[in-house]
Amino acid sequence: MTLDELNAELLSCRRCPRLVEWREKMAREKRRAYRDEEYWGKPVPGFGDAQARVFVVGLAPGAHGSNRTGRQFTGDASGDFLYPALHRAGFASQPGSASRADGLTLCDLYTAPVCRCAPPDNKPTPEEMRNCQPYLAREIELIQPKVFVALGRIAFDAVLRIFAAKADGSSTVIRPSSAVFAHNAAFRLNTDPLNTEHWLLASYHPSRQNTQTGRLTAEMFDQVWMKARQILDT
Repeated sequence: MTLDELNAELLSCRRCPRLVEWREKMAREKRRAYRDEEYWGKPVPGFGDAQARVFVVGLAPGAHGSNRTGRQFTGDASGDFLYPALHRAGFASQPGSASRADGLTLCDLYTAPVCRCAPPDNKPTPEEMRNCQPYLAREIELIQPKVFVALGRIAFDAVLRIFAAKADGSSTVIRPSSAVFAHNAAFRLNTDPLNTEHWLLASYHPSRQNTQTGRLTAEMFDQVWMKARQILDT
């Protein structure tokens, strides 16, 4: 399966009735500031370099962000904090992202959410995340990145679950209980020299509740991308 084939399957997904209803309701009703725009209102595919060595995992589309624009971290406050940091680190061609047609490209980096549809209150249920996990797992298999950057604890746990599920005895895999989420913490996911080395970096999510309260600053965020670069260079 190619990424294009995977995305075609994703766009037709209606596994989670609550999320289908919510994403389409938001696309019909719209926020006043975007009333003249046509909302995406569908599952949001991954975005970036298909040959990327860095894979950024987020939580879910925002109702009036990615659910409106159709591109991960585009048109919302989280993206307004993320893409300038990626630009400073050399992973993004420009520091802003407003629409799928704004010319932004990512170099050596790919991003996708744990849950592909906008959830009410930004809180997908455990069942909804399980329904979406195969899409993320397939993207990981297709792209084969070296470094994962998990934005938030939910994304962190999702990556660990995927690696634990695919352990077949050929590599030593970090189990969820062996890795504790902490900002800018790094964990080697497998230690078998015959396999591709994978690393997991943890970061606070660039949501408004983190960036506006000072829990996540631009300097703290830059340190994560610097560490990702350092791992790539080893």
